[in-house]
Amino acid sequence: MSLRPILETRAAQPHTEGAGVKLHRAFGFQDPSELDPFLLFDDFRNDRPEDFLRGFPWHPHRGIETITYVLAGSVEHGDSLGNVGTLGAGDVQWMTAGSGILHQEMPTGNAKGQMHGFQLWGNLPASQKMTAPRYQDVKGGEIPEIIDDDGTRVKVIVGEFWGKRGPVDGIAADPQYLDVFIPAGVKKTLPIDTYRRAFAYVFEGEAAFADASAPQGVLLEKEVAGQEVNIRDMSGDRTLIRFGTGDEITVQAGPQGVRFLLISGAPINEPVAWHGPIVMNTQAELHQAFKELRNGTFIRPAH
Repeated sequence: MSLRPILETRAAQPHTEGAGVKLHRAFGFQDPSELDPFLLFDDFRNDRPEDFLRGFPWHPHRGIETITYVLAGSVEHGDSLGNVGTLGAGDVQWMTAGSGILHQEMPTGNAKGQMHGFQLWGNLPASQKMTAPRYQDVKGGEIPEIIDDDGTRVKVIVGEFWGKRGPVDGIAADPQYLDVFIPAGVKKTLPIDTYRRAFAYVFEGEAAFADASAPQGVLLEKEVAGQEVNIRDMSGDRTLIRFGTGDEITVQAGPQGVRFLLISGAPINEPVAWHGPIVMNTQAELHQAFKELRNGTFIRPAH
């Protein structure tokens, strides 16, 4: 067995998207080969309704798949094909945009006005860019959860892990998407297929990855007594860890335990032509998509 080294650790950055939703972006609109087949990852977590209620009004997608995982609050969605629905706490939606879809996502807070969820974009290979759009809506109760003897809990959203298979299937990147909690002080080794690109996203607590040395946190610049200094942020919160090759990772949970997403997928290794919500293989295909948006032929008739 070979331990995956850490290639990079970085904090998700504040960002505004949609009609003014405040979120944190872990990656996106950078080098698409970095985490191929994944393109973008957003953490939309807010305690102030005014920071998210304006939502993500009607917008197009083509050539990608999106997975939305809601932890608190709810998201009402609708699209140009007439699909409507609501994602509640614990629910997952995987949307294959394929040849093209117009949709909107409008978040609503819980009773305390809180909203928390994640959205991940996965690329589609050239052979599936123009496939028919489809949805997979999964209720939280359908997602299998494994509880190990040491208290480690793993929700298997997509893919297979420890003998359990997640309810979302037929995804181009054949990804594995896990929601992992490791209790305080527990050291855990988790397997990952050697040929997948992989990253973890810590959103509660703290942990040390790789060789399980003391938790390091993320090196941040902060102002202390009027001086800019580099300090270690030990929270681990909103931290992206990008792994190199290998077939396992080791995690040493901190004193409050740690909860993180562990996501991996098979690289597509194709050219990427990307502008906003549309991702194709060539600039010509990209220009054609925007031409169709302008002339009203972007949505293909259902067969």
